[in-house]
Amino acid sequence: MLKSFFKDTIIYGVASILPRIINLAMVAIFTMVLGKADFSDQTTWYVYAAFINVILTMGIETSFFRFYTSETDKNKVLTTSSVILLVTSGLFLIIGLLAGGYATTFLGFSDHRFIQILVIITVLDTLAVIPFAYLRVTGRPLRYMIIKIANVTVLFLVTAFLLLVVPGIHSDENVFLNFLGIHRGFKPGVIHIIIANLIASSTTLLIIAPELLKIKWKVDRVILLKLLHYGWPIMVGGIAFTINENLDKLLIQKLIDKESNGVYAACYKLGVFMTLYITAFRLGAEPFFFKHSHQENAKEKYSTIMTWFVIFGCIFLVFVTVFVDQLAGIIIKNEIYLEGLYIVPVILLANLFSGIYANLSIWYKLTDKTRFGMYISILGAVITIVSLYMFVPAFGIMGGAVATLFTYFVMTVISWFLGRLHYPVLYETGKILFFISVATVFCTLSFIMFRGNLLVNIGIFFLFLFLVLFVEKKEIENAFKKENI
Repeated sequence: MLKSFFKDTIIYGVASILPRIINLAMVAIFTMVLGKADFSDQTTWYVYAAFINVILTMGIETSFFRFYTSETDKNKVLTTSSVILLVTSGLFLIIGLLAGGYATTFLGFSDHRFIQILVIITVLDTLAVIPFAYLRVTGRPLRYMIIKIANVTVLFLVTAFLLLVVPGIHSDENVFLNFLGIHRGFKPGVIHIIIANLIASSTTLLIIAPELLKIKWKVDRVILLKLLHYGWPIMVGGIAFTINENLDKLLIQKLIDKESNGVYAACYKLGVFMTLYITAFRLGAEPFFFKHSHQENAKEKYSTIMTWFVIFGCIFLVFVTVFVDQLAGIIIKNEIYLEGLYIVPVILLANLFSGIYANLSIWYKLTDKTRFGMYISILGAVITIVSLYMFVPAFGIMGGAVATLFTYFVMTVISWFLGRLHYPVLYETGKILFFISVATVFCTLSFIMFRGNLLVNIGIFFLFLFLVLFVEKKEIENAFKKENI
């Protein structure tokens, strides 16, 4: 059983992390081909897609997991969940295509095809939600991983073909390319990135279609109400989370301009290094939290895990900051975007607090008080909106980074305080604050005083590592002597 658990964790981990890495590789292509304003457009397009996906899925995916495992007639849960999303997707498709022209103007795009394809893609992705969930709940992680990786691989290959290969083809006699409207003088743009997404989403739905064929299209009214009742708070929390993660990319272009937003969005991508670490950590930590929740020393283990999460997070923070120019040179292929690199340390720190908040969230998950997670997310969304309007006009794109950091810091403090009341864990708060503070000082010294001095920055990074080893010497020695966790 344990072997199966670790196998599934690794497979789902690959399915979660590998697409992020490939998406990071696509940033290099985007910055190579797109100007600042176009990069802003493709970023905001993805942001709107994220909002629509949260609304269309209505929290039904999580509801499906909840009731598929508890209900005796599992087919009713499968069919009812699928019908809900089919109906909402169908209605959205009709309304979205009819109102596409108005939406194009309202959302600030110049090409109506952006919205038309956005509507189609979000519908395709929504229709694939329950089949993917069905694969997971029935214990088929390998097929799940293969389809997920196939999706992002198709997306990467088609994007690279349209943006890098096609512009080098000068023949006007290529019938296939002429049919696609690609000819001499072809200039790749945002629309071709969107088309690549359409091809990838269509391919994914075709691959997973056999799961749809197993569904008997009937609706159970009782199950329907249960799914909707359980799902709506999740949807609200999802919208709030999406605001916290993405609203900055919408408001910066309105409060400043598209060019500034393009720079901000490109440099923001370097924060993915911290996100990858957090994702990998959560894949192992969250199952551990639930598995050990009834043990006598569970809270002590949670505290130790939090401390080491922060320590390794601080190591990532210092590493990316001291080598930010080298990493940016790999990912961002156009110097016009590099002017915004000063936001990267702030974004990394914001993502670290986001990870701390996620680890603190065990208190409301283990006590079945998940509504508090929704409340905190909504409060975070309000803070995000207010702080963006306060900081962006005053500090430019740095205001967006500061607003993100401020939001996750406040959410972390609130969750820590409420956790002490409902599920007290004696976290090593002093040590955690010490490492975050020292890491922040090291990053500040590196970025402001020694940026560009590779030798000094290498020294700063290893000095921080030495400090960690010195402070945690006993813990590390004990870890090698005896398994404490």
